[in-house]
Amino acid sequence: MKFNKKILPNGLRILTVPMPSFESATALVMVGAGSRYENKKNNGISHFLEHMAFKGTKTRPTFMEVAGLIDSIGGEFNAFTHKEYTGYYIKAGKNNIEICLDLLSDMLQNSLLDASEIEKEKGVIVEEINLYEDTPMRKISDIYENLLYADTPLGWDIAGEKDIVRDLKRDDFISYLNSFYSPSNMSVVVAGGVEPLKAVELIEKYFSAMKPFKTGKPLKIKESQKKPKSLLRTKKTEQAHLALGFRTVPINSAHKFALWVLSAVLGGGMSSRLFAEVREKRGLAYYIRSNSEHYTDAGSFVVTSGVDPKRAEEAIEVIISEIADLRDGKKKIKKDELKKAKESIKGHTVLELEDSRSASMFYAAQDILEKKIQNPDQVLRKIDKVTEEEIMEVAKKYLIGRGLNLALIGDFEDKGKFEKLLKL
Repeated sequence: MKFNKKILPNGLRILTVPMPSFESATALVMVGAGSRYENKKNNGISHFLEHMAFKGTKTRPTFMEVAGLIDSIGGEFNAFTHKEYTGYYIKAGKNNIEICLDLLSDMLQNSLLDASEIEKEKGVIVEEINLYEDTPMRKISDIYENLLYADTPLGWDIAGEKDIVRDLKRDDFISYLNSFYSPSNMSVVVAGGVEPLKAVELIEKYFSAMKPFKTGKPLKIKESQKKPKSLLRTKKTEQAHLALGFRTVPINSAHKFALWVLSAVLGGGMSSRLFAEVREKRGLAYYIRSNSEHYTDAGSFVVTSGVDPKRAEEAIEVIISEIADLRDGKKKIKKDELKKAKESIKGHTVLELEDSRSASMFYAAQDILEKKIQNPDQVLRKIDKVTEEEIMEVAKKYLIGRGLNLALIGDFEDKGKFEKLLKL
């Protein structure tokens, strides 16, 4: 899989990803602005705007007209909000890609943002926030990032706070669009069974009239941690949920690939060390996994798990012990274990990219966040090159006691007993 790139005079980046055997194609517009670009008065607006994009335009004034057009070609559409970007996509048969691009450009340039629709959608957003609050397995990641990044936009929930969402007005959406939705801050990707030159021609047709402007920048994160930290969300649940992690590196760091492999070794699958020790051997948890996550100026290695509340302390002790045993070389990484971890990452990557939607996101996120776009084969080669020595280097550098962070959701009143365990 390879990509082609072109930049229009207005700064819009065009990426085409030909997948010749595909009968489908995905058109994706990604904007370099997400929830960390917000402030206290409009927290949640990035996500809210994503909802409003499909509510009608000047030429297609109702949601039903937008949805009906997509249904008429058998397509699927959706949008998503990240802390550093927002994406809008339509996937359909390759012969209908012009309709997809026409509609996406219409939504971005001509959305009505009708005040009555905004008021109506507030109820939907509030219920979505309630859903997240009632889903601890998902909510624990928000609590963890609030612990890491505190009262900054990077530490706030993407969906926002209910009271702030209820107060948002049409002018707030217009102001946000006029601050960040410049073509120079966008990537348009077409991936799938389309001819690249034709795709570029269509993107130019529908997006070249957009006028560029200077966009704002997010608040930079300054990280400094001298001792372990914890954050408890007391909630009556049958299962306690925890996130235990460490600050690491931004997305452009050369250490990223070693951290990915380290994550696969520790908690990347059902044969990983944490799964074997915490779930299979001791029956402490239903799920346990680790991830290496990266923003443009910060990163984190985190283990998440759902555990028996009565045995939560034991689970935390076992997780910390497994991390320490790897970092300190007490349980060395064997050659077959290293190979399995790499093949697991590569296999998941290959399977994911068999879908044109995933392929479009793979390239768009790189174009928005990273200094250089890499094709999948280049990424896989970097995974292959990771050595045991590199894994041990990042483990010793980042998996350290003073940088340990623990977020918890459960029926606990006192976090003190858990803080005593944060020794590594």
